[in-house]
Amino acid sequence: MTSPISLPRSFGGKPTFRRDFRKADGRMLHLYGRTPHDLSPQQEEVNEIAQGGEIRRHPLRAEWNVYAAHRQNRTFKPSTAQDPLSPTLPDGPATEIPFADFELAIFENKFAAFHAGASDCADLSGIAVEPAKGACDVVVYGPQASGNLHSIGADRRQVLIAALIDRYDTLFSAGCQYVLPFENRGDEVGVTLHHPHGQIYGFNRIPQIQQTAIDAFADGYDLASEIGAAMPDYGIGETGGVAAFVPRFARFPYEVWLAPRIRREGPWDCRDEELEALANWMGEITRRYDQLFQQPAATMMAFHAAPAGGSANYHFTVQFYPLLRAPGRMKYLASVEQHSGTFTVDVMPETAAAAIRDAAQ
Repeated sequence: MTSPISLPRSFGGKPTFRRDFRKADGRMLHLYGRTPHDLSPQQEEVNEIAQGGEIRRHPLRAEWNVYAAHRQNRTFKPSTAQDPLSPTLPDGPATEIPFADFELAIFENKFAAFHAGASDCADLSGIAVEPAKGACDVVVYGPQASGNLHSIGADRRQVLIAALIDRYDTLFSAGCQYVLPFENRGDEVGVTLHHPHGQIYGFNRIPQIQQTAIDAFADGYDLASEIGAAMPDYGIGETGGVAAFVPRFARFPYEVWLAPRIRREGPWDCRDEELEALANWMGEITRRYDQLFQQPAATMMAFHAAPAGGSANYHFTVQFYPLLRAPGRMKYLASVEQHSGTFTVDVMPETAAAAIRDAAQ
């Protein structure tokens, strides 16, 4: 256990502190917050941690897929009383966070698809196979068992972004080539833990989709010009130098991107006012989706930033993909989408932008 330290990058007019704690099973837990965390740990359970997994290259798609059979037995929709992401109370069950309270927590996933210690893999003739090296973090937004990116409040979202910047730095330094913070929200997305949380994957290889974007930016694609062309008809709004808009080339109905108007490689590259605006928009888009769909909206959100070492002309975005096309109606990714990558979009992007603007009230 180490004493809390103040992160070098803080914004919102307040510092963000981090406390590092090694769990009884050897995994690291990082506690982030506006005040230094100084509580004593509660009794812990010692878990057996699976560190296997491998990646295999798909020869016809130029993709590396991860195989992690130990994840088949991961925690599946536990009761509130058995919530593994809640604080560990003196008279309660041991959880992943052995403290009676915390603001925001990040820890190594017990059921990690990627692991720094991965070493064994199959020997398959004609197929490229490697150990699934990398990192998988769980990001717990707070001690409350319910909520979302809007309900946790602007200050907690600022702590979240400061923590993500810290993890980018740590995971890049550990050898990860690409880092993807993301959130799955809703049963429709396959969420198995309802406690508000996200995840971070640190990839040892840059995923194919991200490499395609890297190549497009390096070849001269100008997202800042695209944002200028999209506003205002496709725009949701703009504050603090960050635009919220529906891409004119959106693949999902009601897809929304957040991006600084000036090119930045990642959140670490943004000005303080841009980070504050980003934190506000992350909550506001979540709120508007719930308003638009009249229910907690199933959504996939991810940070798309430059890889380790940077990339020419890269422009950072946060992308939201909702899995609803209307209240109570799922957007299923069926045969054509899955087999060809050709998405059938049921809502015109300009119509979607107008609807999300109207959901402001």
